[in-house]
Amino acid sequence: MDEIAQHLDELRDRGLHRKLRLISGPQGARVLLDGKPVLLLCSNNYLGLADHPRVREAAADAAMRWGAGAGASRLVSGNMTVHRRLEEQLAEFKRSEACLLFGSGYLANAGTIAALAREGDVVFSDALNHASIVDGCRLARAQTFVYDHCDPDHLEWGLREADGRGSLIVTDSVFSMDGDIAPLEEIVELAGRYDARVMVDEAHATGCVGPGGAGAVADAGLEDEVDIRVGTLGKALGSYGAYVCCDRVMADYLVNTARTLIFSTALPPPAVAAAIAALEMLREQPERVDRLRRNARVLRESLDGHGFDTAPSETHIVPLVVGDAHEAMAACERALGRGVFAQAIRPPTVPESTSRLRLAVMASHTRSELRTAAGVLAAALDAVDRPAPPPRREPEPASPARGRVYDHLAEAA
Repeated sequence: MDEIAQHLDELRDRGLHRKLRLISGPQGARVLLDGKPVLLLCSNNYLGLADHPRVREAAADAAMRWGAGAGASRLVSGNMTVHRRLEEQLAEFKRSEACLLFGSGYLANAGTIAALAREGDVVFSDALNHASIVDGCRLARAQTFVYDHCDPDHLEWGLREADGRGSLIVTDSVFSMDGDIAPLEEIVELAGRYDARVMVDEAHATGCVGPGGAGAVADAGLEDEVDIRVGTLGKALGSYGAYVCCDRVMADYLVNTARTLIFSTALPPPAVAAAIAALEMLREQPERVDRLRRNARVLRESLDGHGFDTAPSETHIVPLVVGDAHEAMAACERALGRGVFAQAIRPPTVPESTSRLRLAVMASHTRSELRTAAGVLAAALDAVDRPAPPPRREPEPASPARGRVYDHLAEAA
């Protein structure tokens, strides 16, 4: 126990200690945080559907019809008609042969990678991929090559070095901490050239990017070229859970090999029904996606007007990089004192010396709220020496020194 207490003290000294904040009521644009009304600028409820009456009613009705929980894993007795209905609707929305529900995005990524990557294979993972992808690489019996963020040249160097071994390229489409988008066209082209599978995590793209919110893969017209698309029900769709879109053979394989599916209780019917209602609303009301994009532009332009460099964000996720973890926490508290909740994100969620306020826009924000928030954030960060943005440069030639290769027992990020 002394070692645990000592570790907690070390986290505090480094500005990395975390605590749970308490929100009262639903996840709207404005919430009560620890009893204080604030503008919420760090929720993934991007389309404002988590607290929509139609979504809430669907969950309540499902609880009365199917019960509060599934009662078992999907391979035992937990697979219900409501699960199948959502899978069919997601497959249609994503233009995919099949869709398979998982308990969470973490379980979907970790389980899928571990099921696909065998001993002797190589997984190629972007340096800024989500932790669930990193941990999936750790679970797999394969080597992991971490390529430089959004760098197709470095990825190609690794693929060439793999020399024909079974390869899986895994990337976020929209990166959760920077808001930039992966070079999907180049990745798919390399996969075809080197006979690799491609797996794309669309957690922060579904409902936000692409035609009707269908995602970044759809925006690039690559639905038939990307082998696996992972997505979440807990962000733009306002519920909980995740899915994998793929062909029927792959879905059958995952049902039989993905341990995070086999050994997890199925999603609760109310959560599934809520996601169905949210997906229906997304398809019926594409203006929600338009409003989210407009709001993202308003916030980025307002921050630019206060002297911030919001690049490389192209989306509804806008990072304000502070650098030092203590300074990021202080800026968060100063903004909170003026009624804006923008959470400080620190290592290990982001790399060392890149602590930040990670802003997440919602369709339910007003333009006035976002412009006011930009002013509050500028004042909160005024006392901080903002790090200069990285210089724009051409990619360096790939070399072994820039690549990191790990066996399945080593840390993959």
